[in-house]
Order: sequence, then structure tokens, then C-alpha cells
Amino acid sequence: MAMDEEQTPKRRAGIQSVEIGLNVLDALAGLGKPSALSAIVQRCGLSPSQTHRYLASLIVAGMARQDAAGNYDLGPAALRLGLGALARTDVFQTADLAIAEFVEKTGRTVQITALGPFGPTVVRWHVGSPPVVTSLSVGSMLPLLRSATGHIFLAFLPARETRELVAKETAPGYGLRPVDVEGLRRRVRAAGESSVDGTVIPGLRAIAFPIFDLQSRPILTATMLSSDAFDPEHDRAIAAQLREVCLSISAQFGGKPPVD
Repeated sequence: MAMDEEQTPKRRAGIQSVEIGLNVLDALAGLGKPSALSAIVQRCGLSPSQTHRYLASLIVAGMARQDAAGNYDLGPAALRLGLGALARTDVFQTADLAIAEFVEKTGRTVQITALGPFGPTVVRWHVGSPPVVTSLSVGSMLPLLRSATGHIFLAFLPARETRELVAKETAPGYGLRPVDVEGLRRRVRAAGESSVDGTVIPGLRAIAFPIFDLQSRPILTATMLSSDAFDPEHDRAIAAQLREVCLSISAQFGGKPPVD
């Protein structure tokens, strides 16, 4: 019995050490680039000597590494761990649940869209209250250059991946006014969102946000829909909440907006 009582504090101390080590590792990951000891200290809140000791142990375990300049970064074991976690996740399921919760909370209608071979395609539809009356539904395809959803894929994917769709929608006889494609791409990338009013369906407003994967690619978009019956200013306030939801979903998969 005495032996068990002596071992209990040691087990607790050991668990606490693991938690501190993981905190240092999380600080290192959060910096997003090879970083000096001082930057890691500031982020994790430990003393320089404590941080250095934990980093040394993480390096031995392969969870961290130190380059020739003395900066620290994630090691190969940390990368394997992260990739293993990603392999066990489903971005669509995570996004679907998070958007459903947003719709339940705000009453706004939101569509989730992926880029298919023939254009942006609605893959999920969450109906708000009151619902937005529209002919769009799951399976509907949206234009790249006239929809807020399409603008997200245009702006954040490499131009070569959307070139054929752009060529189709800008071809003579397609029935659209000329579009400054590069100007549109720059504006959406700078804003991190896109909004349109009546360009796809008269009276239908839309504001779209990207959901990024590990490579900062827009794997999905979440687009909030409303009609003339909704107050535009109130829409903007609620859309800001949707932006945060999308950023949170992206972060769960290591995704973040690309750095220009």
C-alpha cells in the first residue's frame, strides 16, 4: 500500500510532463515556421530553460528538429502523427455538422459546395427558417464567374484548374457580359469571401466562404443565401459568424488561407 501511495505522485508528475511537452509542441506547430527559442517561449509561457529542456526531449523523440541556424521546427515523427490524424478525419462530415449547427442557431440557409468536373456543385443544403425559396438544390451546378460560390474556387485554386471553365463562360455567344477575371480573382483573395446579389437568380443574395485543406486549397465552400426579405446589414453580421465557422473547420484539418 505504501508503495502505491509513493508511486501515485510520480505517475501524476509524469502525466503533467507529457502535457507540458505537448504544450511546447503545440506552440511550435502554431508558429507555422522554423522559430527561435525566444518565440517558442513567448507562445508556450514557460521559462527559456524549461522550454529548451522539453525541446531537447522532443528532438530525441523525433517530434521536433533544430536546423543549422538554431531554429526549431516540427520533426518527422510529428508530421507522421499529423498525417495519421488527418487520415482518420472526414472534412465533409465535420463541415456538415458545423454548418448544420450554424443554421440551427441563426436560421439562415446555407449550401455546401464542391468543385466538380463541370463546375461548382451543391453537395449539401441546410434549410433555414424561414426558408429561402429557390430552384437550387443538391446537385445543382453554379457558374464560376457569376456566383459567389464559383468566385471562391476561381480565386483560391491555381488558374490551370479553372481555365477550362473560365474559357467556357467567357466564350463568344455564352450570353454574359465581359468579366475582368484577374481583377475578380484578386478582389476575392484579398477579401477572403465573395458576395453577389441577383446574378444567379433574381432577388437571391449570396455570400460565400472557403473551407481550406492542408494545402490551403478550397476543398469546400459554405454559401449563405438570403432574399430581399432579409435585412442586408443583419445578413453581414451573421455572415461574419459563418466566416468564423469556416475558419474553425479549416483549422481542424490544418487548413488556412494561402499567403500571397
